[in-house]
Amino acid sequence: MMLEQSMSSTQLEQLRNRINDEDYLREAIQRIAQVLSNELLDTFKEKKYDGRRKKRG
Repeated sequence: MMLEQSMSSTQLEQLRNRINDEDYLREAIQRIAQVLSNELLDTFKEKKYDGRRKKRG
């Protein structure tokens, strides 16, 4: 049990250090944006969008 708590503290400290690093945050945001863009494009392709917007009712 104590080892798990120690590991969690270490991982938490590493995360704290990372989020204070501007380069790390910039890269993390870029990765998130890329994943979201890919998911949106996949959804767009799956729906076979025909150029017309669907009306919401």
